[in-house]
Amino acid sequence: MLDTALWISLALVLAALALNVYRLTVGPDMPDRLLALDTMYVNSIALIVLLGLWLNTKTYFEAALLIAMLGFISTVAVCKYLLRGDIIE
Repeated sequence: MLDTALWISLALVLAALALNVYRLTVGPDMPDRLLALDTMYVNSIALIVLLGLWLNTKTYFEAALLIAMLGFISTVAVCKYLLRGDIIE
């Protein structure tokens, strides 16, 4: 039962990643592309967690936490750059 749920969730997360790549390339303006990139971070975290569940190891969960922190910091930095023109005041 768990294998079936993992395969279904893997397919859905990969479909979400494909839609995010489409929005990233075709997005009408920069905030839409930034939102697509941020959503891709979340989907990649979901893929890493699914891989950790499938392989039954805790290392992947720590990697997902690290990617979450880096994704948040980079999103804040890019938003500050788009709004103000510089990152560090």
